[in-house]
Amino acid sequence: MKQRLITGIIAGGFFLGMCWLGGLTYHVLILIMALIGYYEFVRMTKLPAFGGTAILGYLGVLYLAFPWKLLDLARPLDATALLWLFMLLFLAVTVISKNEKPIGQMALLFLGVVYIGIGFASIAETRSTPDGHGLFWTFLLLSAIWSSDAGAYFTGRRFGKNKLWPAISPNKTVEGALGGVVMAVVVSILFALASGGLLTLGRAVLIGISAAVVGQFGDLIQSAYKRVYGIKDSGKLLPGHGGILDRCDSWIAVFPFIHILFNGF
Repeated sequence: MKQRLITGIIAGGFFLGMCWLGGLTYHVLILIMALIGYYEFVRMTKLPAFGGTAILGYLGVLYLAFPWKLLDLARPLDATALLWLFMLLFLAVTVISKNEKPIGQMALLFLGVVYIGIGFASIAETRSTPDGHGLFWTFLLLSAIWSSDAGAYFTGRRFGKNKLWPAISPNKTVEGALGGVVMAVVVSILFALASGGLLTLGRAVLIGISAAVVGQFGDLIQSAYKRVYGIKDSGKLLPGHGGILDRCDSWIAVFPFIHILFNGF
């Protein structure tokens, strides 16, 4: 617990400081986190982390999370075209290798590009929103996610009786999940009240509910994935906390969802 607390304070303080700084430095940090996340994803699937097909996945993540706008560069391809092209390349590997690289493995590597690449790209883009309030939106979503986690943990410990999804995560309860939703909504409303009209109460409630529900699903997705492969943590980068995907599983689900829900900020 002591190691977990120390790591959390140091890593959390560093990340928030970089987020406050923003700009290219922050975006590059997110890009590095995305590449590490994809590395962990490949390792969890028991595939060579730096095999030829994995390298193709790293290139896809790199393209999606690259700071094109901050460097004043135009993307050669939009996201839809890029994803279709990479899907074709992964499937082509199966054909060229004469099924030595089975389609199931290639589909999984491609899924990781979409899941991790778009997830972290959305985190980076939120900090650089056109309205100039990227720091506010980023802190809002992170606070909603973290308050949901805290609310679910403490409510579940105090009132939890009914298991939420025991086959995937045996410790989570329905009561805890609802407590997480309530806490995320309360925190989002506080952000709205302090926003000077930037965030309406209705929108705050919707963001709070979305962050809690989608964030908890993001957590369950990682739990399900790790359970299939018999893994406790996605990595060992953060002592006491696991890997990047262990810490950011809710983030890479919530941030893209909110972008879709509101068509950006």
